Amino acid sequence: MDMKQKPKADTNKNKAHQTIGFGVPITTAPHHFVVSIPRGSRQDVIITEDLGMHAEGEENQVLDRAIIHRPTWTEISNPVKRLFNQRLKAHNLAVSQWKVGKNPVDRLLGKELCVLAWAVEDLPLGKVGTALRNWLALRPEERWWLFGMTAAAVGAPEDRGRGWRAALGYALGDTPEKTIRKPRSSGSEKNNKNNKDDKQLPLFKMSLE
Repeated sequence: MDMKQKPKADTNKNKAHQTIGFGVPITTAPHHFVVSIPRGSRQDVIITEDLGMHAEGEENQVLDRAIIHRPTWTEISNPVKRLFNQRLKAHNLAVSQWKVGKNPVDRLLGKELCVLAWAVEDLPLGKVGTALRNWLALRPEERWWLFGMTAAAVGAPEDRGRGWRAALGYALGDTPEKTIRKPRSSGSEKNNKNNKDDKQLPLFKMSLE
């Protein structure tokens, strides 16, 4: 991808630095992710990681990371866009939106997106919302850690359903939202009455001195 293409003048005006897509800096071959959205409404969305050029004259190294079915992508794309744009605004960077074609994504945001993609790739559509809410509740640092652990062993599309990939699906998709449980009575009043003559251990005995 040509990162030297000129960004829209109004998009990057008075920003911390010039970017393209979701926060990718306009520099020579930066490390970033690409979300490829085909024109066909039933075609899968593909996420790749572009490692950039490590030395002068070398070609970019690209890793395929995830394939998301289109209905699942439709479910998560807008909430993810809102979160990413909030983060970009907080750093005085231009916002973006998903479009047909190749969408560049900042390397850290891309890692976070991969964690969500891996979690939902095999989930029934009815559980995708739960996984999304649990993913949103994580801190960025937690998503980065999960990406590192997963990518190191099972980070390719063909690794779906294995190891950490399967664990992400269970952890985010099968975990219900937090609920406040009302504690039941322990019957402590009755126990205190029955045991009023019991001796307390010195460790727990209140000192009145």
